Amino acid sequence: MHKILVIRFSSIGDIVLTTPVVRCLKTQLPFSEIHYLTKEVYHPILVSNPYIDKILTLEEGLSNIAPKIRAEKYDYIVDLHHNLRTLSLTFRTGLKFHSFHKLNLEKWMMVNLKINKLPKKHIVDRYFDTVKGLKVKNDLKGLDYFIPKHDEVPLNSLPECHRKGFIAFVIGARHNTKKLPVEKIISICKRIEMPIVLLGGEWDKANGDAISAAIGSKIFNAAGSFNLNQSASIIRHSKKVISHDTGLMHIASAFGKELISIWGSTIPEFGMSPYMPQCETLSHIVHVNDLKCRPCSKIGYERCPKTHFNCMNLIDEQTIAQLANR
Repeated sequence: MHKILVIRFSSIGDIVLTTPVVRCLKTQLPFSEIHYLTKEVYHPILVSNPYIDKILTLEEGLSNIAPKIRAEKYDYIVDLHHNLRTLSLTFRTGLKFHSFHKLNLEKWMMVNLKINKLPKKHIVDRYFDTVKGLKVKNDLKGLDYFIPKHDEVPLNSLPECHRKGFIAFVIGARHNTKKLPVEKIISICKRIEMPIVLLGGEWDKANGDAISAAIGSKIFNAAGSFNLNQSASIIRHSKKVISHDTGLMHIASAFGKELISIWGSTIPEFGMSPYMPQCETLSHIVHVNDLKCRPCSKIGYERCPKTHFNCMNLIDEQTIAQLANR
């Protein structure tokens, strides 16, 4: 029997991208027991995952969690975060661990020097490199996302005009340089023929209200009204998904949705593009090619460092609308 701890502290998309490794550890190692360590705020992402036997959270801090990890007597620790905090934690436990190679130097070179030494390899496959010593292989079944029953949103709770089919448009993102300006979202939504549900956090509600006011009843602004799992449930009901480079994009991939992803300051070449190995033709990536300033960051900024914001202002609205209407 193998008792294994998987570590990934954050964030939504990164945690969802670890789910193939979790599934394969559980299914390919007989009688294995899989535990997962993350931040308390991300507990809802994993709580219904049948491949995880126990979730540990960081609410008590590293110094308090280390003795608990030692007490569990894990055979292996799989560190899929690999930063100073996880290294400190794994060394404190004194247990055997495997750490994910994060490509920090290669990303720095791409952002600052525009020299591309990034491997043409998705982060999911790089996660699997971390567990190759356990002879666990990628089953190519894609990402997992399991919604707790109490968070499922009934289709009949949406406006009547949306119940026969709608497009989910994820208007939020953690950083502003990963988000389209509201005016461009309005322009895209006007060109889309189907009803649209807007998704995002509480901080996106005002933008959603502005989009809804500009277009009318075709828009249902759900931004800020649903928690993450409920938003995932709405995505599962949708016909297609339009999304920025954000966590709900990866959740849409887990459900095998036709997905139009829009990229601004970040690039798919970092290895975190939509991951759907069994249905890659469902993923459509839209971005502005040949911008000398792109990527300007590996995660994004609050505002464009060059002030022109061409990575989003020059996005072709008609291309997105055509893919949505096709």
